[in-house]
Amino acid sequence: MWNKPSKEELTKLPAFYSTEKVPLKEKIIHTHFFIGGCDWYAAEYDPKQQLFFGFAILNNDYEMAEWGYFSLRELDELKVKFLEVDRDLYFEPKKASEIEKIKIAERW
Repeated sequence: MWNKPSKEELTKLPAFYSTEKVPLKEKIIHTHFFIGGCDWYAAEYDPKQQLFFGFAILNNDYEMAEWGYFSLRELDELKVKFLEVDRDLYFEPKKASEIEKIKIAERW
């Protein structure tokens, strides 16, 4: 993975279930990963399991995009020929409702 987050950076993300009562539109997305037409937006993180909770759009398929869990380990291992998953270093935390791709997928 290019620009893999450090342990220190990951500890800044909310723990699993800590934002459970926050409506999906209001959840703060802290990190964005991408490769090709795939995007993963992380709202929570569990360091023991190395899992994120967030929103995933795979292969630009907005109809099947969904909230759920995804693995840091799997993102780290995912490679397509010479490409690897990258982390958007310029991504600023914001509400899910402020992210255009999530708005399109959720029809907000």
